[in-house]
Amino acid sequence: MLRLLSVLLLAASAAYGQGASLSVPHVATPPRIEDYVDGASRDGEVKVVDFRQRDPNDGAPPSYPTEAYLSYDQGNLYVIFVCHDVPGAVRARMAKREDIGDDDSVLLYLDTFNDRQRAYVFSANPLGIQRDGIQTEGAGKTDYSYDTLWRSEGRLTNDGYVVWMAIPFKSLRFPEGEKQRWGVALGRSTGRLSENAFWPVITTRIEGFAQQMAALEIENVSPGHNVVFIPYGTFSDARFLETKLPAYRNDTTFRGGLDSKFVLGKALTLDVTVNPDFSQVESDQPQVTINKRFEVFFPEKRPFFIENSAFLDTPETLFFSRRIVDPQFGARMTGKVGRWAIGALAADDRAPGALTSSTSPDYGRRAVIGVARLQREFGSQNRIGVFGSDLEFGSSRSRVFAVDTRLKLTPNMVFTGQAIRSYNRDTDGSSLTGPATTASLDYSGRHFSESVGFTDRSPDFDAPLGFIKRVDIRELDNYGSYFWRPKKRTVVAVGPSVTSYIIYDRSGRLTDWYSNGELALYVRGPTQVKVSRAQYYEYFDGVGLHEHTNSVSFYTGWQKSFTISAGYSQGATANYSPAGQTSPFTAHSQGGNFGLTLRPDRRLRFDETYYYSRLGSPVNPAPGQSTATIFNNHVVRSKVSFQFTRAVSLRAIVDYNSTLPNSSLVDDSKTKNLTGDILMTWLVNPFTALYVGYTDRYKNQGIDPANPAQLRFTRAPTNSTGRQVFVKLSYLIRL
Repeated sequence: MLRLLSVLLLAASAAYGQGASLSVPHVATPPRIEDYVDGASRDGEVKVVDFRQRDPNDGAPPSYPTEAYLSYDQGNLYVIFVCHDVPGAVRARMAKREDIGDDDSVLLYLDTFNDRQRAYVFSANPLGIQRDGIQTEGAGKTDYSYDTLWRSEGRLTNDGYVVWMAIPFKSLRFPEGEKQRWGVALGRSTGRLSENAFWPVITTRIEGFAQQMAALEIENVSPGHNVVFIPYGTFSDARFLETKLPAYRNDTTFRGGLDSKFVLGKALTLDVTVNPDFSQVESDQPQVTINKRFEVFFPEKRPFFIENSAFLDTPETLFFSRRIVDPQFGARMTGKVGRWAIGALAADDRAPGALTSSTSPDYGRRAVIGVARLQREFGSQNRIGVFGSDLEFGSSRSRVFAVDTRLKLTPNMVFTGQAIRSYNRDTDGSSLTGPATTASLDYSGRHFSESVGFTDRSPDFDAPLGFIKRVDIRELDNYGSYFWRPKKRTVVAVGPSVTSYIIYDRSGRLTDWYSNGELALYVRGPTQVKVSRAQYYEYFDGVGLHEHTNSVSFYTGWQKSFTISAGYSQGATANYSPAGQTSPFTAHSQGGNFGLTLRPDRRLRFDETYYYSRLGSPVNPAPGQSTATIFNNHVVRSKVSFQFTRAVSLRAIVDYNSTLPNSSLVDDSKTKNLTGDILMTWLVNPFTALYVGYTDRYKNQGIDPANPAQLRFTRAPTNSTGRQVFVKLSYLIRL
């Protein structure tokens, strides 16, 4: 069986092996963007012209031609894109770094280990605003939380635009050797045409991206001596309402520390921190959190955790870094040695000890955390990995061990599987141990896609450092879609998709089933419309709940001055927190969302976001049960941003969140929150930055003047419950 599998894997590897090759010349003087603005070019660079569409017309020439010029010297790889277009139609805004998702852009992909597993992504809009990330095969989307140091410039021209990139070899990790052979791909994205073009040909007829890249050959390059120090300091002065007393407290804090980075050889990176910078500057995006059965996921934003985080990723999310709340130290090693990928992280966390009762022997103690992953790549785009994590706090301990694999069975089919076991010991000496497994088979093509998966988690399985929504399940899930893709039409794609799953607990009881059919239409612009119908069942808290939802959503970026998104749903959904001793029940529901982005000027941006959810009367009210609305929830965000220069920006946010419950039907309280948030940023690069911010929070809750020992609720959010001003400065020292 193993022999047959090896033969199949080798055959698949040969079927989609690399073809194109690019020998990049060494230049004595670096190119300048001025050399290309007037349509001219320098001698000595290698020229690439044969870009081809992937979307919307797979393999067709792009609507407007693109040339790219590549060269290198001892310090940098240079890429210049000359993009022809209608000048007035080019989408280019003066924006904050990374905020170019709605603009036209050019992209450079570098697979420096030529392993067809992951690649650096360097992207810039027509004004040279940067965005960088890591693309990992099988991960779905590019991870744009990754940041590194590189240079870019962009100019609008009478015939389109030109973008200049310089990628320092110090910012890359690659194997030892005088001759380097990397994977490379060049891309161009044109938003109004919904068009993505690449060199070499990157087709949707084959699953994956990296194995379709060309080969780039350069010689005698090195990252050189590579040590980075990033000292930082933060100051904050806050006044907030302590609800337990209740009383207002003042808190003035200064925190300083040092992040350091050492490159070992060319491929491994060791990060060591003293009082590390774990602060989060930007606020989380608004989400609806009321009446949710499971925990709501908020992505990581803290710098230390997001860099190279993919080295610790597994099919199940066994490490979710936001579980580490208040660390004082941290260390991480990531990188590659041959076909081995290594990721390891260690940190402490002061939060568990601070949250423990002052009478507990664990009060003031720290949790100690270690996470490690080792992965071996074999064949073409196949890998096997092992994972381990350890969380210790006082006499309690949690350990998780796992093995996972990803096998590219054919150019279009991938198998992913993982086996896990957890070992947990509580402070009282009791212990639990439980297994979990997951497996999926995914087929991806230009028209048809299909995914089948299975998940099994024991009731005793627990991964406190991960993001696992539920245990005691055996789940079978399926997704299938088919899209017609008319050639050279306004319609980019149209077609149906079906999503379904069924879940039993370990005793054999049916706990959930779900079925959703959706019809989607994608139009150049880009514009999309989706209509769907879902029916599902939940066994929750001893009650079987039958539910359904009808929904429609819309998005358009047809004009470069604005984008609009909207959605509406109605049906019958569960009330998970009924009042008193009432069992959960289904109720008529409505939900909506609206988003508007206005760009009246290249530097100015307005964003408006609104979420509405309503749980109405019970579907089958019990005798004497109220038929009034159960709750209304409104979430509103208004945001304005102004970009003075590439480095200097100002943004202001006003958030409003209100929950208006019927206390006879739902176990919740009336809340109204209003928050104002102002942030001035001077961002020279991802590591040298100055932030000055002010936050002011108001609630419909405050100290009762008639009885200062308790709180009272008011009609409007007029009571200040938290004010903070902060300053954060970090500076990159690179040796």
